[in-house]
Amino acid sequence: MRTDPYTSNLEDELPYDPEAGRYVLEYDPDGTATLTTTVVHGLAAITGIDVSQGEFSLYDSVDPDALERLFAPKADGSRRHDGHVAFTALDHEVYVHASGEIHVYPPEDGRTR
Repeated sequence: MRTDPYTSNLEDELPYDPEAGRYVLEYDPDGTATLTTTVVHGLAAITGIDVSQGEFSLYDSVDPDALERLFAPKADGSRRHDGHVAFTALDHEVYVHASGEIHVYPPEDGRTR
């Protein structure tokens, strides 16, 4: 039984926190997807865009290489646990946290694009 406050949005099946008004994505640094891939595919699912058709480039909002470096392991190999970066992409506010959580806030007017 699920006890956290997140519910699934039927349209895109991404975890949505209605109290905070945001989608919550998780990046797994031990997984196969990069951080930028997780962000791009999450935004694609939320907005309904097709990333394979070149409808969106993360470069329009943030430097993907810099984003990867910000949250890469430290020089001693340990993971980063503090910090976040925020940017706007496709009119959505995106907050990437060192913990692996990614919060995506839709525009206040409810537009998805």
